[in-house]
Parts: sequence; structure tokens; C-alpha cells
Amino acid sequence: MKALVWQGVNRVGVETVPDPTILQPTDAIVRITSTAICGSDLHLLDGYIPTMVHGDILGHEFMGEVVEVGREVRKVKVGDRVIVPFPIACGHCWFCQHDLTSLCDNSNANAKLAEKMFGYAPSGIYGYSHLTGGYAGGQAQFARTLYADDNLFKIPGGLTDDQVLFLTDILPTGYMGALNCDIQAGDTVAVYGCGPVGLFTIMSAFLLGAGRVIAIDRFPYRLAKAAALGADPLNYEQEEVLEALKLRTGGRGPDSVVDAVGMESHGLGLGGLADAVKQTTRVLESDRPHALRSAIISVRKGGTVSVPGVFGGFGDKIPLGAFMNKALTMRTGQTHVHRFVPRLLEHIVKGEIDPTVIISHRLSLDEAPHGYHIFKHKEDHCVKCVLDPWAAPRQGNASGTSKAMGAD
Repeated sequence: MKALVWQGVNRVGVETVPDPTILQPTDAIVRITSTAICGSDLHLLDGYIPTMVHGDILGHEFMGEVVEVGREVRKVKVGDRVIVPFPIACGHCWFCQHDLTSLCDNSNANAKLAEKMFGYAPSGIYGYSHLTGGYAGGQAQFARTLYADDNLFKIPGGLTDDQVLFLTDILPTGYMGALNCDIQAGDTVAVYGCGPVGLFTIMSAFLLGAGRVIAIDRFPYRLAKAAALGADPLNYEQEEVLEALKLRTGGRGPDSVVDAVGMESHGLGLGGLADAVKQTTRVLESDRPHALRSAIISVRKGGTVSVPGVFGGFGDKIPLGAFMNKALTMRTGQTHVHRFVPRLLEHIVKGEIDPTVIISHRLSLDEAPHGYHIFKHKEDHCVKCVLDPWAAPRQGNASGTSKAMGAD
């Protein structure tokens, strides 16, 4: 089959690899019909998530049709159309029983490795380094899925792939980012980052009762997308964020601030340059926490900082003084996707959320390296690339294998 594989820092390419097979009796094989490039895939591309190996298949947002099941799979059948949440849940450990599926104790095959870095291991994740299990991802034509009965969600007829694909990650991630703000009716929520997760956080914040959402970014086309969803845009290259938020909230500050950017946020001035240099070493600092710092500083006293943006290691100069003295609450975590799929699917069916509005590009799998390039470098107004693993590349846009991405 064809798959998009990691070939080194800033290099991905489409290669022919062996088809996946059933390895455990609880496995299922899915023929992938739609998959997508996630912002957190760029952390792998850029080499900031350790333990990647040449040939690792990327992708943790995918869906398709079940074509084979193991002998112990009962709920899922060949022919079922399913989505596949990115965190892998065993369904039986203490964490899975408490709906904390991204913390599953049994699905990370390399738990000892993750424990050395984090103290305790998160769940396994498809296509996201050997730190989270080393499982092949879904930017491919087929994928092996684990614990099929507990992880594959059947999709009702009448819904398109575009409507449900993002239930695998970014829609629940944005929703959990907003839910973690404990939004009260009429609250003001500021959201750093108007990429896919930020946009879904904005939608979710309004759905949960926010009276006003302030969207913070530096790219006009992304701010325009946020404004189209009803948010109040704030370009941090044109306005100083703390003062602008005070001005827009009568001096009190937003009730909650969401960092939907994570470890590769863009900083301004000497501070931004210093973080960029330190991160390049992969030793002095692994994460650039500009948005997180600003979130802590700019949220109101007694407010909440929610962090759906991915961090991988260590960041400097977190303003702990502000965090403590302002009596803030911080909530974060990889998304417990399984908990949110049923309620979000209901919102989609009712027309209360339209996930398709964030799609900017549709590409074949062969064009995936091009998709990574335009997504990373914010070219062609790219917001979200959806890949068709079976489509032929458009003429003149085939990227082939071993496509060099070019360092940022």
C-alpha cells in the first residue's frame, strides 16, 4: 500500500510499504477513505517530538471501512464505516473506566520510554512517535487498529466523511479546550491560535455559552476565518495583547484564555528570537511557550487557562508568579476523544456544528508532502488539508516520494 512516512527532520514522503495485518485478536484493519494533516504532525516533521524513526507512518486523524477483524472482535463488523479516535483505549483500565481514555494504562507499547520523560505514560497514539507506542498512522491506504470494539465508532448513514472525519481529533480537542474553561453564560474567552483546533475551540465556546470570543493570531486569513465564526479578531503583531484584552474587557481581562498553539508558538522581539534559537538545539529548550506565557499574564485574576495545544518537553520562563498570585486554574491534556464523540456527533446531525467550514485543501495522498509544506509555511491560505488515499494526484502537483520540506 501507499503511505506517508517520516524520512527525517523536515522530510516526509510517500512510499510503498507492506499492508497491515491482524496481530492481536482484538484488532481490525480499516481501509482508509479520508485522512488529514494535523498541526501536531508538524511537531514530528520539525523534529521536536523524540523517538521518530525513518519509515514511521504518520497520521492520527483517519476514518474508513472495516475490511478485516480479529477473532475476538464482537461489536465491529466487516463493512462498517467507522472513525478512529487518535488515542488508543483498552476500555478496561482505571483510566478508560473513568472516561480518561488518552491516559489509558495498557495501550502504549512503549510505556517505560514515556515514563522516563513524563513520570507516567499517556495512552498509545497512532502515528505519533515511539514515545506513544510506535503504531503506524493513518496517512495511508490501510491501518491496523487496536482494541477495535472499544475504539471504532460506527457512523450513521447520511453523513459525509468531511462531516465526521474531525471527530477523530481536532473537533473534540477544541471542544475539550473550551469545556476546560468552565464557561459561564456570557463569559469572555480569548483563544490563542486560529488554526483548526483554535477554530473549533471558538465554535465550542459559543456552543457552551460564551458571550464573546476574542481570537488571537497574526495571519489575516486565519483571523478572517475566526471572525466569520463570530469571534473578535486580535492581531498580536499589530496590538499588544495584554493591553488590547484589557481594553476590550473593561480592564478586567478575559474570564479564560485558551492556548491552542502549544510548543511552536511564535514569539516577537528578542524573547521570541531567544526561544527559537534554544529550541533549535533540541537541548536548551524543547518547547516555545510564548502563547502559554501570554495566556497566564493576560487572563483575569481567578481565571482559567486551558491548554489543548501540544507540548512535548520543557519550556523556559513560565510566569509562575503570575500563575500563583492571580489564583489561576490551568487545565490541559491530550483529548479524551471517546468521551466526546457521541455528543459532538449529535451536534453535527442537528446542524449545530459544521466541521467542514475549516477545510481549505483537498489533496491526494501522493500530494501529502505538498500539503505539509503549505500547512507549515502558511501558504495558499492553508487551514486544513484533507487527504484522499485513493485519489490520483492532480496534474502538475504530484509530490512523489522523499519530498524535501525545507527548514522553517
